[in-house]
Amino acid sequence: MRALLRVALAAAALTTTLAGCGSASSGGHSLSPASQPAAGAPCPTSTPTVAKPEQFSAPKVTVAKSSYTMTIAFACKGNLTIAMNAAKTPATVNSFAFLAAHHWFNGTPCHRLTTSGIFVLQCGDPTGTGTGGPGYTIPDENLAGATYPAGTVAMANTGQPHTGGSQFFLVYKNTSLPPQYTPFGRITSGMPILQAIAAAGSDNSNGPGDGHPKKPVVISSLTVTKG
Repeated sequence: MRALLRVALAAAALTTTLAGCGSASSGGHSLSPASQPAAGAPCPTSTPTVAKPEQFSAPKVTVAKSSYTMTIAFACKGNLTIAMNAAKTPATVNSFAFLAAHHWFNGTPCHRLTTSGIFVLQCGDPTGTGTGGPGYTIPDENLAGATYPAGTVAMANTGQPHTGGSQFFLVYKNTSLPPQYTPFGRITSGMPILQAIAAAGSDNSNGPGDGHPKKPVVISSLTVTKG
């Protein structure tokens, strides 16, 4: 089952189509040798994608309501460190910890960059289409009074309640959005890396100020650790 909601950028929506069900495959992501960033290789010139990402049932929430750190290593760009709020967003943090333990984000693209109206880099879809997900959804959390200043890390969704999956966005400049997107973390280091990605611009494939990053942005690894 798939849900689709397309909203104009002028409406300041961060939308995603999530695959609500699907058969699980064995193993993790498989990238073609030409697409897989290699250690010491030049920065990627094309965007790797995973046609059929591994699918899961929703994991049981087992994280402690304490501090967790997410580290995103971008190929050839550097690391972003994010303090995660497990006290207010336990289901969200738990999902990222689960997927990271399965190396689910490794070698996947950030498929969307917005540079007008809203200022975010959107990642977490191995297919690179904006339609991919892990096979389950998680509940909205921490929405009361939610705001999205620079440094916020929050969940994308279909525009309907409780439809977050794996796609998330990184805010590189203060952005006004309705409190509909679970804010689960804050960037504590690496903001210049994110701002440099944004400065390179988008290809406007979704309209002015909204498209794929002009220069491919690839997550080499994403890890979640307690503390």
